Order: sequence, then structure tokens, then C-alpha cells
Amino acid sequence: MKVTEHFKQAKETLFSFEILPPLKGKSINSLYENLKPLMEFNPPFIDVTYHREEYIYKKQNNGLLERKAVRKRPGTVGICSAIMNKFQIDTVPHIICGGFNKEETENALIDLDFLGIDNVLVLRGDPIKSETYFSPENDGHKYASDLINQVCSMNKGKYLDEDIKNTHSTNFCVGVAGYPEKHFESPNMNSDIYFLKKKVELGAEYIVTQMFFDNQKYFDFVKLCRDNNINVPIVPGLKPISIKKHLNLLPHRFHLNLPDELVKNILKCKNNEDIRKVGVEWAINQTKELIDYGVPCVHYYTMGNSSNIIDIVSKFN
Repeated sequence: MKVTEHFKQAKETLFSFEILPPLKGKSINSLYENLKPLMEFNPPFIDVTYHREEYIYKKQNNGLLERKAVRKRPGTVGICSAIMNKFQIDTVPHIICGGFNKEETENALIDLDFLGIDNVLVLRGDPIKSETYFSPENDGHKYASDLINQVCSMNKGKYLDEDIKNTHSTNFCVGVAGYPEKHFESPNMNSDIYFLKKKVELGAEYIVTQMFFDNQKYFDFVKLCRDNNINVPIVPGLKPISIKKHLNLLPHRFHLNLPDELVKNILKCKNNEDIRKVGVEWAINQTKELIDYGVPCVHYYTMGNSSNIIDIVSKFN
């Protein structure tokens, strides 16, 4: 079932979760163990992230350095299929521009269609560590809007090879990312909204936000979207803080602000267990306010750890 159909059928706020693929060489069983307790909350779908390759330099016998591509978390498509089979639940694979050319993207979408996966979250993806700015593959997409256009073209039966006749039309529901505190590469919020609107006009059917810790940022973002005739569902994304390192890591990596009250409460903590409790309580309060606001769904970024998410969502079931 499409994500948007889940929203239409729901009589109350839904809870969905996002997971990371296991590291290369690890079993999927650890992922299953993390997901099992979350199934008690009847999530409508599970998002599975995609991590593009990174590059390392290995010294050869002749002393020269060899550039080698490494993909640390492969298996997004296989994991989506496995989760659907094991838990009878819809999955949403992340599809990114980075690391794919257009034909590889088309083939990946064909695989997803064959597997009965009819939802995708379309993202440009971040630059790899060796890049200052994002760089697409040769004959790849530079912007998420271009990738959306390819997905929606396939939904109309248009493939890269125009000579193919009597084509099958896919039926993907397309989600995109939104940034309540703006994308770090955007010059300002109005520019960010302009390009978000373009994605919706191209065919995006819902928006999932980057994590935020101040609900007012989300409320202001929704109002700005509505004022600009962006009327698709906007799903808030939450991530509870669980260790002190998050105070520096999350703002640096995700380009967001942490409220003064949250920071002060965490700095008072004596250990990570106390920090975890503060993070859970903060996310519970965020969730309650978002439900009262009438959001269609609250989306939680599990980052491979479901225990604190369980503590949060169990307060509402």
C-alpha cells in the first residue's frame, strides 16, 4: 500500500520508523531483533536508508596509493524485501542520486517494482567525505528533482530507451525530504521552499522532515509550505538524544539547532543513562504536541537502536 493511502485510511496519528542497513559482513538478524518490538505499535511502513560508497586509499607494493570504493551498508533493496516478507509490512527504500547513473537507477526501480515495493523516498544524498560539494556520477542526476522526474516518468511508462514499446507503468508513491531549519546548502529558507515546491509539482506526494528538537520550527515550516501552496502531507521526523556526544554531533552533521532548555538539562546529567532519560522525555513531549497539532504520522529515526524509541511510542499506545 502507498504511504499516502495509509495516511488517508488512518483514524489517528501513525508511527513509522527508519532503520539503517547492517554493516557489510553482519547478519540481518540483529535488524530483525530491533524491529520486532517496534511491530507492536503497528507501523504503517518502515524506511530503509541507502548509504553510497566511500573512498579509501590503500598503499600498494610499489608505494603508490590505490583509490578504492567501499560501501559499508549495502543491501537496501534486499532488506526492504526481507522485512516485507517477515513482518508483512510496507517498506520505503531510499533512492539517492549519488553513486548511480540513470540506467542503474532505472534498473533499481525495476527491481523494486518486481518485488511489489511501491514507495520510494527520493533524495539527492550528501557529498562523500572526499568531496566539498556533491558530485553526480557520469550520466547521473545532480538534483533530487531530476531523480523524481525519472521515477514519475516510469510511472507513466516512459523509460530511458524510447524505442521500447508497450511498456509497463510503475506505480511508485514518491516521498521527499523537507528541512524545517533549511537545507545547509540553501542560501535561505525561501529558496529551500522554492525547490521543495518544485519537487511536489514534479510528483512528490508527501514530505518527511529532517529531525528537529523545537516543534515551533516544524509548525513554522508547515505554515510556510501551506502559504506557498505545498499541500501534501508533511511528516515530522524525530530522533531522541541518548549520549552527550549528540550535543555536538547532531548540529554538525544535520545542521540543526538544539533548544537551550534541552542542552541545559543534558549538561546537568551525570552519565549517559541520565541523558537517555532526558532525551526520551523530550521526545515524548514533542510527540504529544505534534499529535495534538494533528500530524498524520510521527517518523522516528532509530539509528540502529530501538530501545529509546520503544520507551517513547509506548506512552501513546
